[in-house]
Amino acid sequence: MARRARNRRDMGAAEASVIASPYVRRRLPFFDIMDEETVVKLERQVDWIIQDIGLEFRDDPEALQIWKDAGADVQGTRVRAAADWIRSLCAKAPQEFTQVARNPERNVRIGGHNQVFAPIYGAPFVRDLAGGRRYGDMESFEKLVKLAYMHPNLHHTGLVICEPCDVPVSHRHLDMVYTHMACSDKPHLGAITEMSRAQDSVDMAEILHGRDFMEENCVIMGNVNTNSPLLVDRVVTEAIRVYCSRNQGIVVVPFILSGAMGPVSTAASVTQAMAEAMMCCAFAQLVRPGAPFILGNFLSSMSLKSGAPTFGMPEPVISNYAIGQMARRVGLPLRCGGSLTASKVEDAQAAYESADSMHSTVLAGANFVLHAAGWLEGGLCTGFEKLVMDADRLGGYQKVLAGLDASDEAMARDAYNEVEPAGHFLGCSHTMRNYQTAFYEPALSDSENVESWEESGSNDMRQRAYARWTGMLERYEPPKLDQATDEALKDYVARRKSEIPEAWY
Repeated sequence: MARRARNRRDMGAAEASVIASPYVRRRLPFFDIMDEETVVKLERQVDWIIQDIGLEFRDDPEALQIWKDAGADVQGTRVRAAADWIRSLCAKAPQEFTQVARNPERNVRIGGHNQVFAPIYGAPFVRDLAGGRRYGDMESFEKLVKLAYMHPNLHHTGLVICEPCDVPVSHRHLDMVYTHMACSDKPHLGAITEMSRAQDSVDMAEILHGRDFMEENCVIMGNVNTNSPLLVDRVVTEAIRVYCSRNQGIVVVPFILSGAMGPVSTAASVTQAMAEAMMCCAFAQLVRPGAPFILGNFLSSMSLKSGAPTFGMPEPVISNYAIGQMARRVGLPLRCGGSLTASKVEDAQAAYESADSMHSTVLAGANFVLHAAGWLEGGLCTGFEKLVMDADRLGGYQKVLAGLDASDEAMARDAYNEVEPAGHFLGCSHTMRNYQTAFYEPALSDSENVESWEESGSNDMRQRAYARWTGMLERYEPPKLDQATDEALKDYVARRKSEIPEAWY
């Protein structure tokens, strides 16, 4: 038993150097829950919202001018447009595109039958078994980036894995983007909270990848939320203008708590989310036809007694399936949430809610899954243990998405010729050829007998996860980065910090 445990630990030793599949190539069919009549009914309501209700585009006169010049009906800050025209603009966005990483072996393909898993985004707090709950800081941020880089089941490192609250808000984006570029060679996101911060992210990407290369390739994306219901503020439109004008990707996500930022009925909230995202996609295509766009969905139910968001509930699960079906008909890549929970720690509630959220996200066909690992406390906290626990399960989802292997080798005919009736297959040639890859073995699950478990210290999942992530960081080695490029990035960060006054809000 000791040898087996030691081998399991050794499995993680090469995580940073061995590149698993850089993204999931899905073979499993999509799970469509709506019949044609229902889909058409929802699409008619999407068109009605776009044409008759319209969306507010506030605080960005240039965005309103772009709409006016294109022929939209602009009354004050309210924008309405013919639904057929909006759909034709959405059709200009690519159904699939590649986000290029600085290590080409880690490029991800987004859209179609491909799925990409990225960690939590935006939490101001972190938690781990030894340090408890605390504000995020740069040390925690860097550790989390390294863990996302090292874990083979995370394909993308996102951006704000936690907020580094010990760095001024006005400088924070520079340190975060640089850390992703230096500590990982997986693809990542850029900043969006102000136009200048988005521009800094694109400028740093240009240093890393080259201006000419960026003209033809997506190397960085921004992820931004509309102000539901039906409000698109300048944070969204300015981010679109910065990223899409340079042919870089934008992810626009209506964040709807049904009953607050959308109607209490799931069907209406789904149509609202589609209308908001499609209008933003159309705007992106007015900025630059063909710019990569990901249609986002973050629809959650809420407690109508307290107003607190709830996760893993049946209504958001249904919304994932519905919006997946509708996004495919529009022809846009889809982003959904992942391992979501309202639980404060990695307990049974976290497991149940995260599993239900992630399972529907996967089956619905989300092409880019933000929050796939590490989410606690309704997104307010990043759990170090939760990050590796969730990522461990992502490997199982990837096995499911690969579908049933029905190759000649999988049919195992030679094994039947070798093994007599009432015999066993444990030592046959077919088993020996395939035993290392036949089954997904989660690194954190303990399947041994109780005696072996007790001899090993009776550790529960949280304790095993703590040992795993701390051990991974001990083995971390940074990916190689050209010295001249690194110096250019550092010089850019230093110059911009000298130009930008420190601000903590």
